[in-house]
Formats: sequence, structure tokens, C-alpha cells
Amino acid sequence: MSRQSRQVSRRGFLKGSGAVMGGLVLSTWLPRFIPDSVAAEATAAGRLGDQTPRGYGAYVRVGHDGKVTVISPKIEMGQGAHTGIAMMLAEELEVRLADVSVEDAPPDAELYTDSIMQFQATGGSTSTRHAWQPLREAGATARLLLIQAAAQRWSVDPAQCEAREGVVYGPGDRQAGYGELVDLASTLPLPASITLKTPDQFRLIGTPARRIDTPNKVNGKAKFTIDLQVPDMLVASSLACPVYGGTLKSVDASAARQVPGVRDVVTLDNAVAVTATNYWACQQGLKALKIEWDLGENASISSPELDAALQKASSADGVVAHSSGDVAAALEAASSRFEAVYEQAFLSHSPLEPMTCVAHVRPDGCDLWVGTQVPVFAQQTAASITGLKPEQVVVHNQLIGGAFGRRLDYDFIAQAVAIARQVSYPIKLIWSREEDMTHDMYRPHYVDRLTAALDADGKPQGWQHRIAGASVLARYVGSLPASGVDADAVEVAIDPLYALDSLQVNYIREEPKVIPVSWWRGVGPLRSTLAVECFIDELAHNAGKDPVDYRLALMDKHPRAQAVLKLAAEKADWQTPLPAGQGRGIAVSAVFGSFVATVVELEMQADKGIRIKRLVSAIDCGLVTNPTSVLAQIEGGTLFGLSASLFNEITIEQGQVQQRNFNTYRQLRIGEAPGVEVHIVPSTESPGGVGETGTALIGPALLNALAAASGERLRRLPLSRAGYFPV
Repeated sequence: MSRQSRQVSRRGFLKGSGAVMGGLVLSTWLPRFIPDSVAAEATAAGRLGDQTPRGYGAYVRVGHDGKVTVISPKIEMGQGAHTGIAMMLAEELEVRLADVSVEDAPPDAELYTDSIMQFQATGGSTSTRHAWQPLREAGATARLLLIQAAAQRWSVDPAQCEAREGVVYGPGDRQAGYGELVDLASTLPLPASITLKTPDQFRLIGTPARRIDTPNKVNGKAKFTIDLQVPDMLVASSLACPVYGGTLKSVDASAARQVPGVRDVVTLDNAVAVTATNYWACQQGLKALKIEWDLGENASISSPELDAALQKASSADGVVAHSSGDVAAALEAASSRFEAVYEQAFLSHSPLEPMTCVAHVRPDGCDLWVGTQVPVFAQQTAASITGLKPEQVVVHNQLIGGAFGRRLDYDFIAQAVAIARQVSYPIKLIWSREEDMTHDMYRPHYVDRLTAALDADGKPQGWQHRIAGASVLARYVGSLPASGVDADAVEVAIDPLYALDSLQVNYIREEPKVIPVSWWRGVGPLRSTLAVECFIDELAHNAGKDPVDYRLALMDKHPRAQAVLKLAAEKADWQTPLPAGQGRGIAVSAVFGSFVATVVELEMQADKGIRIKRLVSAIDCGLVTNPTSVLAQIEGGTLFGLSASLFNEITIEQGQVQQRNFNTYRQLRIGEAPGVEVHIVPSTESPGGVGETGTALIGPALLNALAAASGERLRRLPLSRAGYFPV
């Protein structure tokens, strides 16, 4: 489609939707991505953004009833994104939060591309960072147009009018609700300039707000994909080859077809699915199948081989991701050296709602009802499988019952579409917990090898950091850039908070062919923060220095990092001595545009039993939209990471994942979960991310606390691998 036809199509859509819905329809963009000529064209057309070829397009609709709808490209998956987005808009539009509703955006890579992630997606703790400017601009623009409409109706100067809570007030006690003004406002030219509120003018932003999605989740009205019913739908469930890369050789479905409720048995290249009137019948049908698999070349691979290969790779040079100073000279001239090797295990996402997708494939189109972080990829995948055009695939995005990065992938959507195209009715594919856990896209296993050059006082003059592991980026987009560096894998490591005269970071790509890999909550910052923060802690103890003081002395160029470190230490009573067998550990990092520090206090009990007494976090995430969401995300992210740090590891035997359910992939239980104290640093800086920050800090803080309490320095998670258990 040409650019011109695309513009006409979008303009037609906007006018059409305005006519159908009634009222004022706006979109906004990130101005730094739009050439002046394009912005001028859009202004001349009388619409903000309808001719924009790229950028953020959060459409704002003010209805005749005065209610406001935001069509958001950021999906609600429990992180509070919709509430924050509604608050940003309501603040500048001058409406009550209760009068704002949020709808998920349809797939449109051109319109809804995230400027940070570079594609339409929800993830990477980017929702607030990305939406902050354009959503406020959209609200301010709509407010000004409505004020101008009222002023024109009353024949007064707009400067004499003011908007409050969905009403424009004018001289002589005049007033008009937004709903009365939207038709006139939609005909007015865009304001030449927009002045956003300053923080001291905020009435809503920065105040605790209840999540707008909570009531329906509490009363049961909220529908996740797993809850959906569409006309004529049957339930489907599947079994895929237990070894990644294997295929289906044969299947005898005669017994399965005799199970009451079973309708069809569908075969795919590497899987078999059963459709039935209910999930139980699906599972009984699957159990009745007699399947013969071709397990393929990965059937001989087990975890010890993967571990050995990765350890060996970590000693190679790989490619240079960062180089400053002269590390070789620093090591040669050093008074002493310190070396350490850290390992991080394969991890499963295992969200509460397993992979689920409703699909209906027809000759003229395809409908998907699915909770996905990447609606464009879902649409493109369905189009590719069915042979339909992308515009013939409609994605109805649903609330997500947990994702943690898993729904950035779309393999389960592809499977649902492949099944649905072989039957004449809609199907709701539900993976069992066992299928979900053994056919995940896993957080890679990593090995970090660090060597520091130390002066006579034990202060690092520089270090070399080798990172070995799979490339999620290459798996996701098909290849690495010409540099050969996976930017996600080396994030934080190439720019640590600590002043180093020399720093070299090497990336060594080592792929585990036996399982696919993907992003996991915390992504690259989590991966590197663990190695860097454990290493700096070991250097502090090696130098006989207090870990907090040692860090502070190396962080002069990062006052915000110093501030959260000091605050966390103060709130955790860092300077108060603890009895023998107890210890505190700390970690600090700059992650997702925020600065965070976490302290773990624990005590040893019984034979390798541990009791976590306190978890304290301090965060500077810039301007805070909703403090309630910040607290919830740090608490939830910290406990999510704590569960993984204590218990979680995916292991392979003869090509097959051994952990099949939560009895072997254990989660933190309520009685084991400590309280999480969260302290927010007041800030006027641009907003940073929050959803993954807590997860990124808990692992190193826990390992450092264990070393302080027990004297044993572990360098591999989870702790259960070394025999430690919570009591």
C-alpha cells in the first residue's frame, strides 16, 4: 500500500469512527519521530496524527456523554498500565479518573510502534516511559479544543474559560459539559502550541489511585482468554513432541475418539490436538492417544553437557561489546587480581494462566481472541498460516493472566491457528500446566566470568567481564547485528555504576539447541545486575570494606544511585550489628530508566535452613504517576524474583524438560513470603520503568546476604541447588 493510500485509509477510519461513536477523536505522536513536513500536513488536515507514518498513536475519544476512552497500545497484564495511562490523560484533559476507560489497540505497527522497543509491544518496563509525553499531550490538546469550542459558543476569549472535571466554565457563570462541546471541538484547527502542566499543578498524577481493572477482577466480570465463550466454540488441547525439534511419526486416535465429548483429533508436524466439548474430555482424549514421536537429534542432550559447553565457552573471547581504557595493561600493573564465575539457570515463565488462544478460521477471515504482548506478530502469524491477508485477521486482545515475557512469543497462537484451520468451528486452545512448563520459551542459562585489577587498597582499576549464553535477540528477530553483540545480554554490564579506568565486556554466544529461549521478567538488566552486584560485593569483602561504603566511593558520577543506596541502607538499619548467623546483603543498579537498591536480611536456621527477616527496597523512578502501582510492582517483582532465586531451575534429561508442574518447579508459599518495604524517592526526573526493577535486584541481594550470614559465597542460583531451604 502506498503512503498516500495509507493516509487516506487512516483519515477515513478516523472520520468514520468519529461518526459512529460520536464526539472528538484525536491521536498523538512522539514529535521527535515526525518530520516537520508531516506534522504540518497533519495539522492542515485538521487531525492530529492521521497522516503520521510512524510513531505512537494513542487515540483519545470524548463522547457525547462526556465519557473518555483511550485506545492504548499497552496491554494490561497485571502491571497497572491501563490505570497509569488513564491517569496521564485525565490529568491533562481535566476529567475524573472514573470517567476514563481504556481499550486495547488493534494491531498497527505503523501507528502504535513503541519508540523504545521499536515495535508494537508491551514489555521491557516501557509502558509509562513511552506513554508519558504523548498521552499528556493528547489530553492537553483535547482540553484546549473543548475550551475553544465553549469560548466560540459564548463569543468570549478562551483565556476567560477554564476546564474542570469534564466541564468548561466561562464568564457569567456559564458552563458546558464536554459532551455538549465535542461536535464543535472536532471542527476546530489544532492549537498552535500545547503547554503541559508542571508537577506542582498536578491534581491526579502522583496521588495513590485504585486500579481501574481491579473491581471486575474481584467480582468475576473480568474475562481472560481462558474464560471466553464464543458461539459454536469447542475446547482444544494439545501434546507436542517432548523434545524440541522432534516431529510426529504416527498416532492411533481410535481410543481417543471414543471418549465422550471428543469431536476431532488434529495432527500437526510436531503435535497432536484433541477438540471436545470441555477441557476434561480433551485431556482424557489426549491420554487415550497412542503416539509415536521422532525425537530427533536433541534426544541425547542433558543438562551436564549444556553446563560444560557453556563453561568452556565463557573462557573464549567472543566479540567485544564494550572496551574502554586498557584492561590488559591494568591487569598487568595490578597489585592483585580477583576472579569469580557466576551462573544463572534456565527458567520457565509459568504464568498462572497457561498459554491459551481462541481462534476461528474461515475462508474469508480469521478471528483471534488472545492475551498477547505483540498483537502485530499475532496477526502476521495467523495470516502466514492461513494464507489470508493481515487485514483479514482480527485480533481481540484480552486481559492477560500473567506473562513475564512469555506472551512476547506467539508459538501457542500459531498452534491454535494451525488447529482451527482444520476444523469448521472456533476452538479455544488451552495448554495444560505440564504442556506449558515443558514447552516454554525459557530464560537462557548464562555464565559470567569476571576478572578485576585491584590497587593496593583493593579498589578496582578495571575489570574484564565475559558473558556466555544464548541470544534471545537473535532467536527473536532472526539474527544478530553485524557486531555480533546481543545488546540485551550485555545491558548494565557495559555501563556499570562504578567508576573504572578500564572496562572490557565480551559476549560469547552459545546456543542450547535442545530448548528455545526468550525474555523473562527483568530481561538483560536482571541478567547482568546479578553478576555485577555479586562481584562488587566480593571485592568489598576482599578489601575488608563495608559493602555500602565501598560502592558509594565508586559512584560519584551517579548521585541518584547513591541516594537510593543510602536510603535502602538507612531504612534497613544497615549500620546496626546483627548476631552471629544473621546477615544483610545489598544490591543497587540503574535498570529500565530507574535507580533501585534492595537489602535482604536473613538468618540461618537448622542445617542450611534460612529465614528471610526483611526485604527493603528504595527506588527513584522519576515522576511517579501512581504510587500504589509502584509499590505493588516492586513488591510483586521482588517476590517473583525471590521465588526463582530460592527454587527455580529448568533441567534437561535426554532432550526433555524435567520440571512438569509446580511440585517440581516450586513457588514461594504465602507463609514463606516476607513483607517488602518499599521507599519511593521523590523526583522530578522523567519517569522510569518499574515492572521489572524489583526482580532485577533480589537475586544478588539474596546471595550477598547469604554470604554475610553463613560465610558461604554461592555463585549460582537457585539456592535450593546447594541445599538451602526456607523455614
